[in-house]
Amino acid sequence: MARQNQQNPTWKGYGSSYAKKDARSRDQSEGLDAVLGGQVWRVKPDEEPKTQNPCLWMQAGVVKFKTCNNFYDCTTCKYDQGMQKKVGEGKQTSWQEAMRRKPELERTCRHTLTQRIGHRLCAYDYQCSSCDFDQYFEDYLAPQTPGLPPEIHQIRGFDVPVGYYFHRGHTWARIESGGYLRIGMDDFALKVFGEMDRFELPLMGNELDQSRPGWDMERKGNRAEVLAPVGGIICEVNTALLERPAQANQGPYEEGWMFLVRHPNLKKAMENLMSDTDSMEWTKQEVRTLESLVEEVSGPMAADGGVFGEDIYGSLPELDWSRLSRTFLHKV
Repeated sequence: MARQNQQNPTWKGYGSSYAKKDARSRDQSEGLDAVLGGQVWRVKPDEEPKTQNPCLWMQAGVVKFKTCNNFYDCTTCKYDQGMQKKVGEGKQTSWQEAMRRKPELERTCRHTLTQRIGHRLCAYDYQCSSCDFDQYFEDYLAPQTPGLPPEIHQIRGFDVPVGYYFHRGHTWARIESGGYLRIGMDDFALKVFGEMDRFELPLMGNELDQSRPGWDMERKGNRAEVLAPVGGIICEVNTALLERPAQANQGPYEEGWMFLVRHPNLKKAMENLMSDTDSMEWTKQEVRTLESLVEEVSGPMAADGGVFGEDIYGSLPELDWSRLSRTFLHKV
């Protein structure tokens, strides 16, 4: 259930309205009663359902209800292509024309319509290809701004976020606005190997191949190749990691990302990756493997297992860098 708005007794959620009422009330209006946080709420469907990822065509008022299922990559969206075809045949009003008919102060930017930025009026009459801001947003602002994990689970000290896809070589991929794939290393690998002295990252325009070495990392003369979780063309490199490699450990799923990648077929790009649900059980198995390695060099661990720290290799160099690399980084 979504969080209630405490300042308004009636709140519209995604498809439902929640109206606070007295538990002794005999109100028989449409809906069902539910107890939430010690309060009784009358829950009923909205007359105008809301969507978390609204399509431009819906926001412009051309269609009644449509959720974006293509990550706001309109250029490859089959629904958008179908609607544009109808516009060309004179059977449909375009979303741009629908917005032009609105009062001047309601002609908001398409990125505001899709809730990716705050309020901003359109200054180019919805000629997005001529808009400097549109180009800046798509080419720089969106790629440079990683999304935050909506929820994070923790397994023995290792973070596993919701909404990410994992490769068995302990790298991850996340589909982001515009159809980009943001990739990086997971919290498990970065805590096992500790903070790097440097990352060797390929340049923009280079191509990654799934399950093939994508980049190198180095610590105190020890090097390891990291397998790319997906294939595609690199369109952005997190150059901050070249100056501050520790940033990867400080925010592996946020500011510690490695690359932004483009792939012509997102479904194919995500093949062989684990969803967050599958990765939970897989992480537990990897933890058990790590426990066995630790016990080999330091003896039995505590009965309850405990929580692993931030720099496992740094604390136990006897684990052997090469063995850790073979065990955890080179799985396909």
